[in-house]
Amino acid sequence: MLQFYFHPSPNPMKAALLLEELQTPFELVAVDTFKGQQHQPEFLKINPNAKVPAIVDDGVAVFDSHAILLYLGAKHGQFVATAPAESAAMLSWLQFIATGLSPFSGQAVHFLHHAPEALPYARTRYLKEVERHYRILDERLAKSPYLAGASYTIADMALWGWASFAGYILGEAGLTAYPNVKRLVEEISARPAAIRAHDLKTKLTLKADFDEETRKALFSQNT
Repeated sequence: MLQFYFHPSPNPMKAALLLEELQTPFELVAVDTFKGQQHQPEFLKINPNAKVPAIVDDGVAVFDSHAILLYLGAKHGQFVATAPAESAAMLSWLQFIATGLSPFSGQAVHFLHHAPEALPYARTRYLKEVERHYRILDERLAKSPYLAGASYTIADMALWGWASFAGYILGEAGLTAYPNVKRLVEEISARPAAIRAHDLKTKLTLKADFDEETRKALFSQNT
């Protein structure tokens, strides 16, 4: 059975959504990142970058959320576009999220909520980049129901992973300024697979307190 190494944060939620959409059996393996379990030697053999998510599928290890989306989508032949134009769009938007929205969102969360001191330039830089990426995504979704075109694909799942947590960065307004992104996120969130993905955290007992131990575990390179 496939092992899914998981913590309920935005990037792992992308892979959780696809696994639930595929309805393929998997063993849920908790990696409590607040306790530093991602740095344990057993996990580093699976992902030397010490990040979740990761999977081991019949002895084959795959790490990075977007690599997992591509691997599982290709293996099962589902939620991946096949027509040349839609395939190109899917890959382009998938990479746009991988290299833009995801890392800028992660840095925005860090400087808005976890940096030991307020750095106005860093906060503005990453927040404005997050907002810029959402504007581009909103323009795309104003013209197309899904990022790749007419069909729901792994590119939309990648967007949902971070966009469903948008309020943590954008505040109470959330995605209000991006109505087309909001429409897609709400549509995906209502899917049974997304509901099951969110429910995965109820099966785990994980540390919730963000204390000094957690800070060292998540930002060990800063110590």
